[in-house]
Amino acid sequence: MTAPILAVRDLAVEFAVEEAWRPVVSEVNFELHQGEVLGIVGESGSGKTVTSRALISLLPAGVSRVAKGQVLFEGQDLLHLSSSALAEVRGGRIGMVFQNPTTHLDPVMRIGEQIALGLRLHRDMDRSAARRRAIALLEEVGFSDPARQVDAFPHELSGGMRQRAMIAAALSSDPTVLIADEPTTALDVTVQAQIIALLRDLQGSRSLSIIFISHDLGLVADFCDAVLVMERGKIVEAGAVAKILGQPQHPYTRKLLGAQPGLTPPGHYFPIEGEGERGGTAVVDPEPGPPTLEISDLQVRFPMKRGLADVLNRKPAEAFAAVDGVSLTLHRGEALGLVGESGSGKSTLARSVVGLVSPSGGEIRLDGARLDPETRKQGQDWRRKVQMIFQDPLTSLNPKMSVAETLAEPLKVHRICSREEIPARVQRLLHEVGMDQELAERKPHQLSGGQCQRVGIARAVAMEPELLLADEPTSALDVTIQAQILNLLLHLRQSRGLTMLFISHDLAVVRHLCQRIAVMKRGRLVEVGSVEQIYERPQHAYTQSLLSAVPEVAKAS
Repeated sequence: MTAPILAVRDLAVEFAVEEAWRPVVSEVNFELHQGEVLGIVGESGSGKTVTSRALISLLPAGVSRVAKGQVLFEGQDLLHLSSSALAEVRGGRIGMVFQNPTTHLDPVMRIGEQIALGLRLHRDMDRSAARRRAIALLEEVGFSDPARQVDAFPHELSGGMRQRAMIAAALSSDPTVLIADEPTTALDVTVQAQIIALLRDLQGSRSLSIIFISHDLGLVADFCDAVLVMERGKIVEAGAVAKILGQPQHPYTRKLLGAQPGLTPPGHYFPIEGEGERGGTAVVDPEPGPPTLEISDLQVRFPMKRGLADVLNRKPAEAFAAVDGVSLTLHRGEALGLVGESGSGKSTLARSVVGLVSPSGGEIRLDGARLDPETRKQGQDWRRKVQMIFQDPLTSLNPKMSVAETLAEPLKVHRICSREEIPARVQRLLHEVGMDQELAERKPHQLSGGQCQRVGIARAVAMEPELLLADEPTSALDVTIQAQILNLLLHLRQSRGLTMLFISHDLAVVRHLCQRIAVMKRGRLVEVGSVEQIYERPQHAYTQSLLSAVPEVAKAS
């Protein structure tokens, strides 16, 4: 076998915690060969990102350090290069694509200028040559009109196009190694598939060696040649993808696989440590009852911006139809999944049902009662009966309120129980969502993402609602925490008989939790049916494209 292009030997990283150095990553050893795609997987906090950033000295200064080890790139130890020599390698020979393009692209610089910076620094190009090369790179990564889009600002691009722009910037200096740190986490399933296809094409055409960091084992199975499994800063298992994901030896690898939707049968509890004997058992779905939610010809339109010329010419304002004539019925005790790409109108529909967005037309009825502005002013009955779990668990909670205060507030406002009963009710809610009582006095920033989401769920069910709207409640969570939240939602659906509208772009998650699926595209429903019908016999071409984009771990074995 040829010599590796990158070899990591006994890498150890420490962080300063309370005036002492604490190990975060230790005993990391691996090799990356020419043209290879190496996946690194593990839960949040396992050391994936710290390891990747340590390779090119991108760790935060003053609070972190590489305690020992070597990072040998083309025969050079990157950890002992001078600052100027390292700057030539970082961004020049080794490129990096970050998880969130929004926070890593300069919001006040045009896309082309940001790509040109690397070209001028590492390739000594003049301004006009760098611009021409930037346009060529944007075309290579799939921009439809690169000559025009080169002058766009990041906020003028979609999430997928921002990620493509970041990939173009990382490739600008023709690197031999590309580090991709969770490059598809914030993207819906079809855009995710496009980014993976792009990376695969670039890897083939440029003979790139890629380090691909992810918590999505389906993506790793689909894209990578080899994989490292990290737990608590150490590599616990490594080898070819087919071997590691097909015949895992380490308990932690088996734990990750056990939490992957698609490997546990739909409607069954994930076998998670600490979940007791219910792991692997099936939820018994109740017989559908009478209609709980009835949506008829719902329309939501938002006014579009007018330019100065439109104002001067008195051109009437146009409206964008975010939801365009949707009719849908949910029966009591049913869980219905609402799927579609970003911008398809899923969240707007849910916010209309809960009363956060005013419909432009149509009707929404709950137990036969019609939702309208007057109804919301007359009383709080609708707000109590319809509750929502939001996508971002941290920003949906009041940062100044403790967990106990957050759960007590709706009990007081809606007079669910007497003031004397509130502390006991809060304790029961915490127990129901699987949280320790000692967390009651903590504030959101002192909790993990999974704990914040449990608080959001507890706050919603505190109202004893009839309808629960869950808007992408697991998209910000890694696979094992996602499995815990899905188990919790399955339990609440069974124990409380909740009717649930579950919104997601992850079709594997929807299949696991729901009985029926509705598919939205550009504000309209294109297909509605049972889980079996949608997955086994999809009728609409758009539904077929969504399903074909879902990565599967089974492909590796």
